[in-house]
Amino acid sequence: MKKAIGAVDLKLCSARGIFVGAMPNFARWRQCPLGCLLRRGETAMSRRAKFIVGLGGALTANSTTERAIARVLAHAEGRGARTALFAGRDIDLPMYAPGEANRTQAAERMVAALRRADGVVIGSPGYHGSVSGLVKNALDYVEDLARDSRPYFTGRPIACVATGAGWQGANMTLQALRSIAHALRGWPTSLGLALNTRDPLFDKEGTCLAAEADAQFGLVADQLMGFSSPH
Repeated sequence: MKKAIGAVDLKLCSARGIFVGAMPNFARWRQCPLGCLLRRGETAMSRRAKFIVGLGGALTANSTTERAIARVLAHAEGRGARTALFAGRDIDLPMYAPGEANRTQAAERMVAALRRADGVVIGSPGYHGSVSGLVKNALDYVEDLARDSRPYFTGRPIACVATGAGWQGANMTLQALRSIAHALRGWPTSLGLALNTRDPLFDKEGTCLAAEADAQFGLVADQLMGFSSPH
């Protein structure tokens, strides 16, 4: 694929997803060391669309938690992100066993996506005051990233979303999720969401019924997209 800028023909860089080629003869363009053509002030990483992964939910189809994660991802997409969601049956994985080398295809897909993620949205319903076993087991698979050059969630923003049929369970679960994010070397977004499901948040089609909650979903997406890694 080619594109003309000025009098220069450029081809699409498969590694970066942006156009590369000879340096155009005007000051607002420059090349990075990999040959990517960038505007002044841009970097190759800032030009690449961020990849945000959502993980969580419940085995109940279209659970409130799953829809909340999906709504944050939708806001992120509106801000230019690419997204992937692993929820419900997607994370119904075998119990994590550190010494077991073989992984199911579902586990491999999830771990591969988390490895590439620029940010993560983790959501769990509150089960007896903490994270559900389903979500916790899926998070245990992040141990497969332990020996990466960027281990676990190092340097990445983590948005935490907790739901519960009452404020106590939702708030306790949110705190547990934020602690897990820290343990995995991630940076929890400054806003974490505790959602009381006693009042319906979504209709049958998944439309958010609460304007205030949807504004919070958007703010969390802003924090994911605006995060600058310290590494």
